[in-house]
Amino acid sequence: MNAIVNKDTCISCGLCESICPEVFTIEEDGKAGVLVDEVPETLEDDSVEARDSCPVDAISIEN
Repeated sequence: MNAIVNKDTCISCGLCESICPEVFTIEEDGKAGVLVDEVPETLEDDSVEARDSCPVDAISIEN
């Protein structure tokens, strides 16, 4: 599973990072970014929660 952040949509709220800091971070540009090439199986649920919690739907997850 891969997580993708649409930086044009991201509002830098940091919710994704607070839910799953092993996968998401706020980068130097102030927008969210993804730390891993592939989301580890143990973090899939947290990554989906971060996606679902994003207030502007800036996160997508692909299998």
